[in-house]
Amino acid sequence: MKKTNAMRILDGLKIKYETLAYEDDGEHQLARGAAENTAKKLGIDPAACFKTIVMRSESRQIFVFCQSALHEINLKKARAAASAKEITPVKPEELLSLTGYIRGGCSPLGMKKKYPTFIDQTALNYEKIYISAGVRGQQLALSPQDLQKATDAQTVDLIL
Repeated sequence: MKKTNAMRILDGLKIKYETLAYEDDGEHQLARGAAENTAKKLGIDPAACFKTIVMRSESRQIFVFCQSALHEINLKKARAAASAKEITPVKPEELLSLTGYIRGGCSPLGMKKKYPTFIDQTALNYEKIYISAGVRGQQLALSPQDLQKATDAQTVDLIL
């Protein structure tokens, strides 16, 4: 398995992680349910599989949110976490230029720039959580505390 930027960052921080591979069959194109489908393919708890959502505020600032596959992000709570009046998801066609990642392979680690990052507090209920490794077809398993450390993230309530 080829090392991704996310893996290199974790290696540099001496953070332990596991890699898991799954067959990418284009489920990233689904509007909803892609992270849950990934969890099913890997035989892992979808509640512990966290999707990466990149959003933009009214002042054009970019924010990154990590949310369990089983839940939709609460925009009111996302706005509060980001101290923003308005917040909307970035368009899929903007994702690569902003983050260096494509839809279905966006990791909260190793983006082009370091953006304020928020992880839903339910992550702390798990010994390890699963996030994208930065490419379609690969996930990383690591402790939520290690992800928080590697991204300088805050844990907040993001559930509807």
